[in-house]
Amino acid sequence: MRDRVLLTGISGFLGGHVALALLNAGFAVRGSLRDIARAPKVRAALRSAGADVSNLQFVALDLMRDDGWREAAEGCRYLQHVASPLTIRMPKDRDELIRPAVEGTRRALEAALAAGVERIVLTSSTAAIMYGHPRTRAEPFTEADWSRTEGEGVSAYTESKTRAELEAWSIMEAAGRRDDLATINPTVILGPLLDDDVGTSDVMIQRLLDGSAPAVPRFDFGIVDVRDVAILHLNAMRMPRAGGQRFLASAGTMSLIELARALRARLPEHAGRIPRLELPDWAARLVAVFNRDMADNLGSLGVRRVADASRALSLLGRPFIAPAETAAATAQSLIERKLV
Repeated sequence: MRDRVLLTGISGFLGGHVALALLNAGFAVRGSLRDIARAPKVRAALRSAGADVSNLQFVALDLMRDDGWREAAEGCRYLQHVASPLTIRMPKDRDELIRPAVEGTRRALEAALAAGVERIVLTSSTAAIMYGHPRTRAEPFTEADWSRTEGEGVSAYTESKTRAELEAWSIMEAAGRRDDLATINPTVILGPLLDDDVGTSDVMIQRLLDGSAPAVPRFDFGIVDVRDVAILHLNAMRMPRAGGQRFLASAGTMSLIELARALRARLPEHAGRIPRLELPDWAARLVAVFNRDMADNLGSLGVRRVADASRALSLLGRPFIAPAETAAATAQSLIERKLV
C-alpha cells in the first residue's frame, strides 16, 4: 500500500508541481482545494504532465475554517502544507494575508499531529528571512536569519510568511516534535506552467514578454525553479536528516533588466517586445504614484539580497537549474499556452 501525503494548495503553481513530484515518486496524494469544483482541472493537468492520477484524491479545505481538517489528515503518513495566500499587490487590511497564513498553518499542523503523521514539510519563503534588515547589508542571508514583522520594508506578505513559519515551529516545539518539521524557504519561484493559470510569480515573465513595459525598475530577485522547489519538498519529507531544519532555496539573483537580456538572447523572435532600458530610481518612484504594484514594492527598489543556499543545494543533491534557464522555460511555457 502506498504512503499517503496530505498536500494543501494542490491547485496552485507550486502545489501542482509538488503533487507531480510526489506521484512520480510513488506516493498517494490527497490534495486540498478550497473549491472542490476545480478537482477535474487539476487532475487533467497532472495527467497531461505524465502523472499516474489513479493515486490522487481531493478534499475541500479552507484555511479559515475548521471543517474537514482532522478527517483529511487521517491515514496520511506525511503533510505537505503548501497553501498560503500570495499576491503582488498588498491589501489595505494586512490581516487579509496574515490571518489565512497563520491560522491555516495552525489548522494544518494540528490536524497532522492529531493524525500521527511522521514528517511535516511547510512551504515558507525567503520573505521570512530577508526582510526588515538594513538596505546596506552585503553578507548573504542564511537560515539563521529571520525577517522582522514590523518596520521599514516589511509588507503584509512578509509579515504573513514570517508569522506563519514562527507559528509552525512553535506548534512543533510545544508538541515535542521539532525535528519532525522541515521548512522550504524559496526566493521567487518561476518555471513551466502545468495549466493556463499564470499565477503570481510567472506574471513577471509574462509582463517582460507582452510589450507592456518599455523599461523596467531596478528590482533584483533571487530566483529558483519550481521543479527544484518541488524536489526539495519531496526530499525534505523523506530524508531523516532534513528534520528540524529550514532550507533557503535560491539558484541565484538577477535584476529585471538582466532577466530581460537573458530572454532576448534565448527568444530572438520575441526580442522586439522585451524591455531594453532600466528606469532610474526617481522615475520608478514617479511611476509608483500612479501604479499600485510599483508602489507596494518600492521598499525593494535598488536592494540586492543574496542568499546562501548551500544547505538546500545539499538536500537537492544536484546543481540548481540556472535562473536564466528557468526564465526561458517560463517564457516558453507562456508562449506555448498562448498566454502572451
